[in-house]
Amino acid sequence: MDIILIRHGESEDNISKIFSRDATKLSSEGIKQIKATRKILEGLDYKQVYYSPLTRTKDTLYYLGLQGIEEPRIREVNFGIFTGKTFAECSAEFPKEVQMWIDHTNSYEIPKGESLETVCKRVVEFLEEVVKQNENVVLITHEGIIRIACAWVMDDINYFFKFKAENGSISVISIEDGYKYISKLNQTYI
Repeated sequence: MDIILIRHGESEDNISKIFSRDATKLSSEGIKQIKATRKILEGLDYKQVYYSPLTRTKDTLYYLGLQGIEEPRIREVNFGIFTGKTFAECSAEFPKEVQMWIDHTNSYEIPKGESLETVCKRVVEFLEEVVKQNENVVLITHEGIIRIACAWVMDDINYFFKFKAENGSISVISIEDGYKYISKLNQTYI
């Protein structure tokens, strides 16, 4: 079985380099990226589509011409008080919190947000449910979630920072005979 992971197209907040807000929309470039991804996706076999409840993934679903099931467990990390700000703004406004986040990346819960460990638990719970279905699926989601999924393949969350997922990219996790492996990673089509 294959878990086909699609990162949403470039969003307005991606352009601004801020920790994204829930309602940010795709940019015109993001729409182009997804239209290119759509052509590739048409050649793939899958039974179900799941998507994050955030606006940029709903826009991606629309431009892919798909329908699916909204799945809150594959929404992006909640960055809490960092949301809507650049890293530099966060460093100036919340220096203590930024330092804690850097020093304890996996376990630090950003105020009004969540920790990487918390996000990992919800994502892995969902991935394990998907594997039990034993059917190819598409997940329209976010870079953080794709990185967690790849770290899940490695059985170690510390691999989170070793992966990249560009806007509009497709990555594929394959499961065969109980073994997980990454068969495609960060493939873009523009």
